[in-house]
Parts: sequence; C-alpha cells; structure tokens
Amino acid sequence: MTRTFIAALLIAGVISLPAAHAVEIEGVKIDEKIRLSSGGPEVILNGAGVRHKFAFFKVYVGSLYLTQKQNDRDAIFADPGPKRVSMHILADEVTASELITSMNNALAVNLSPHELALIEKRIRDLNNMMSSIKTIGKGSVVLLDYIPGVGTRITVNGEERITIPGEDFFPAMLHIWIGAKPVDGRLRDAMLGHTSGRLF
Repeated sequence: MTRTFIAALLIAGVISLPAAHAVEIEGVKIDEKIRLSSGGPEVILNGAGVRHKFAFFKVYVGSLYLTQKQNDRDAIFADPGPKRVSMHILADEVTASELITSMNNALAVNLSPHELALIEKRIRDLNNMMSSIKTIGKGSVVLLDYIPGVGTRITVNGEERITIPGEDFFPAMLHIWIGAKPVDGRLRDAMLGHTSGRLF
C-alpha cells in the first residue's frame, strides 16, 4: 500500500496503529503517554530507570511523567502541572518498613527542618497507609499522581489508597528521586532524561 492510501485508511478508521511504548526496562513496558484518570490530564514520559540498592540489587523501575519533557530539576519542582511517578516492583518482596525508611531518609537529607515540619503530618499519614499494606511483591505497581487542585493520589495495584492534600507535598516527595541527594543517582539521571531504557 502506498503512504497516501495508508493515510487515507487511518483517517477513515479502517485500520489503526498499535499503542506505542517508549521503552522497555527489565521487562517492564513503559508507556510514552498516559492519562492520570479517565478523561483526566495527559502526561508524557520524561525518563525512566532502575532503582538499585547496594549497587546491584534491583528494587523497581521508576518513571517520571510531566506535561512536557524537562531535564532541569528546579523547573520540574516549580511546575504546577500534573505529574506522575510510577514504581514497577522488580524485587520478590519489598516491605513497608523498607519503603518508609528509604523515603524518610531521602526526605531528611533533601529538605530543611522547616520544609519537613510543613509536611510532617502528611508524611505520617503516608507512612500509616504504607504500613497497612505490609509488603509489596514483584510485579506490583505503585503510582504517585499529582492532580492540581486535588493533591497527591497514591494507587497500589490499581487501588486508590490515599489522597494527600496540598500543592507542596508532591514536589517534596520528588526530592526522593530527583533531589540533590536522591535514593539512586543513576535513577535520578534516567528520570531527568539523561539516560534512557532500551528502545523497542
């Protein structure tokens, strides 16, 4: 078929193209574009990579979605638009206490005491929610979505677990992955688009 004929069929809706994935990392297919909810805002993949522990242990594939690609951390923190951080678990089992400890340590080294104090109660709410889950197994998916005017919605394996109010909470959480002292420097670089996963 000629290009003109194919284009005509596409316009007419006779044939369609498959949904495109941007990258595949450790067997996880990462979508290039997603919507935060049905009919909600669309965000695009900024970057994705693997969260390592002890340099060799693979914990999860982390992805960052923004309204437009951006590799400047300050610009991302200041952006008021919708965002997503996704975690596709690679480890056989991750306990809530491990996630809580990692998160709290990263926040402590990236935020000032004053900044931490402003979100302290909301961090406790998040910790309590995570503790109720106990463990997260391989193949599980954790989503942190920032929805302007609503807050930070956290979904585990398709179930909405908690929505934390405030415009300041999601930027604070972002320091875990792309702050000056992130949980994994290689993952930070990947999320900022400096490195990428394997192309399809």
